[in-house]
Amino acid sequence: MDAHISFADRLRALQQHSSFENCPVRQVMQGIFGKWSTLLLLALAERPYRFGELRRLVPDISQRMLTQTLRDLERDGYVYRKVYATKPPSVEYGLTALGTSMLTPLNDLVVWAGDNFTAVASARKRFDTGV
Repeated sequence: MDAHISFADRLRALQQHSSFENCPVRQVMQGIFGKWSTLLLLALAERPYRFGELRRLVPDISQRMLTQTLRDLERDGYVYRKVYATKPPSVEYGLTALGTSMLTPLNDLVVWAGDNFTAVASARKRFDTGV
């Protein structure tokens, strides 16, 4: 989409879909902003990692959730999976060209989130306490 189109015009263009569940922007964003997806994408931006390395890098993610998140990222084309014929087999994950192309905007959003965390936390507290 053209960067000069207003948000309202973008929204109207997206309404051509039968529902917002089929919205292309929503479909793409859901894959990127899963609970663990952003963290794994940023980790893989450094270099390719083996599965065990990623597991140690993000110790509070379960093996099942790490596997599922990596599969989802691979399915969407952001991550590649390479199996090495070793005993036991070794699996490496890294970013594809599509995954790499997302790093600049993703990093900008991560920086923004870090810069604005206190303001968001304060707003939530005010809302939750009714103050």
